[in-house]
Amino acid sequence: MKQETDNNSSLVKNASILMVATIISRVIGLLYRRPLGQVLGAVGLGYYGLASNLYTILLLISSYSIPMAVSKNVSERIALRQYRNAEKIFRAAMLYAVVVGGVTALFTWFAGRLLLPPNQPNAVPALRMLAPTIFFSAILGVYRGYFQAYRTMTPTSVSQILEQIVNAIVSVFGAWILIRTFAPQGGTQAAVYGSMGGTMGTGAGVLTGLLFMLFVYGINRKWFRKKRSQDVGSEEERYGDILKKLVLMITPIIFTSFIYNCSAYLDSYLYSSILGWKGFDAELLSAAYGEYSNFYMPLIGIPLALASASTSAMMPETAGRHATGDIAGVNREVRRTLQLSMFICIPAMVGLTVLAFPIMGVLFPSSTDLAAKLMLTGSVFIITDSFSIITGGVLQSIGRQRTALLNAGVSLLVNLASLAAMLYAFSALDIYAVMLSNILFSAVCCIMNVFSMRKYLGFRSEIRRTYSAPLLASALMGILAVAVYYGLFTVTRRPFICLMIAVVLAMLAYMMLYVRFSGISEEEMLHFPMGGRLVRILRRMKAFR
Repeated sequence: MKQETDNNSSLVKNASILMVATIISRVIGLLYRRPLGQVLGAVGLGYYGLASNLYTILLLISSYSIPMAVSKNVSERIALRQYRNAEKIFRAAMLYAVVVGGVTALFTWFAGRLLLPPNQPNAVPALRMLAPTIFFSAILGVYRGYFQAYRTMTPTSVSQILEQIVNAIVSVFGAWILIRTFAPQGGTQAAVYGSMGGTMGTGAGVLTGLLFMLFVYGINRKWFRKKRSQDVGSEEERYGDILKKLVLMITPIIFTSFIYNCSAYLDSYLYSSILGWKGFDAELLSAAYGEYSNFYMPLIGIPLALASASTSAMMPETAGRHATGDIAGVNREVRRTLQLSMFICIPAMVGLTVLAFPIMGVLFPSSTDLAAKLMLTGSVFIITDSFSIITGGVLQSIGRQRTALLNAGVSLLVNLASLAAMLYAFSALDIYAVMLSNILFSAVCCIMNVFSMRKYLGFRSEIRRTYSAPLLASALMGILAVAVYYGLFTVTRRPFICLMIAVVLAMLAYMMLYVRFSGISEEEMLHFPMGGRLVRILRRMKAFR
């Protein structure tokens, strides 16, 4: 019982740390996008979005899956007390990252333009600015995965916050300086130089995060050396065998992550190419995609990032339990992660839907009604995609990478086929076709992943607390949020103040309603991230019976 409590506390603590860091990072990201959008303009944001999407795809090949792969492999060795083999995996992964990251960075600089839509050559300079970042990200990913395997999330979290702070500062000032220096007259050249400055911030942020992780690793080297001395005396693995295993395991994870994330790049390519072929203006397409990728998606990304953070905290736990044959323990960790994620994602979906217009207006004054309408109609993506992220992470943590890859591949084909059909037959949908196809992609993926989890783990969800209670509480919360905001706005005409009051009251109402509908106890609520604070607030509200 004590060990179970300790494991539960470890998961909650790690998830809490990652979630707090994610919230801070995402808030910083939202805050800097407002001035960045004002500096770049709609067209510049489009170039920035196109370059960033392709950068994300190339990053998947070199580093995106590395933290997950390192965390899984090292945590399995730690569970078996094979600390020397864990260290060897770390070193082999570093070699892999240097080689693959370096090759990908060179490809991005010299040949990346071939992967951009033919009618968007102005996004090439911004993409080239991102080439060195790919190399540094690969190395950074190894360090983050290594610390996560030891259930130490603080270095990763702090590095993420530092990365985002530097990214925000350099992106805005870099864009402003380049425009002022090379294109003060404005126009297309200002959009090109501005997008280059924006991507400079990404590189500066990643480099800052890497330097911090190198510092943390350096001051902890004695501790890692002590852990190696506690090895149980297992047979040491050869570097050649480790690299082979890493490649065989990382490859399906890379392709799975690639499929999960390349849909944004492929969607932008199809969107620009098909509608361009049908006579739509290239700059108007870039502006519409800029609203989608720089206003709608970043807001959607906040609850999705929280789901991803809980998945990252879950994976070392599930991988370690699976390595020792504890299938019941794996299922407990999965149910706990799903409950936590839905507790956050369902009210986020409802809140962003009912307050779409005021949220967009307050956070992004340079946005148009298009961004708000996308949020109003597409926030359900939060639920479908968060579910696909978590379930895909479960399959990868139990060694079913190929299954996760197959499920994601089928979903991507559905996504691309539906998008092409909508753009060709219903061109009036415009950017909404991209939004709808992404929702379909994540829905198909999560359904297939759930069936796979039932097959390999016998997994069954807990319905009441995971889905029913947060959904009913969120529905009532949404009604209250709309009434408070528009009631206050009618009187004060101050959108920021009205929005803040509506959001705070909605959050308090949601927590109270969730407690009442789920029947959760104080003791159980304490196991939530920041559970102590939640319980104290709810006690004052007399939420517990």
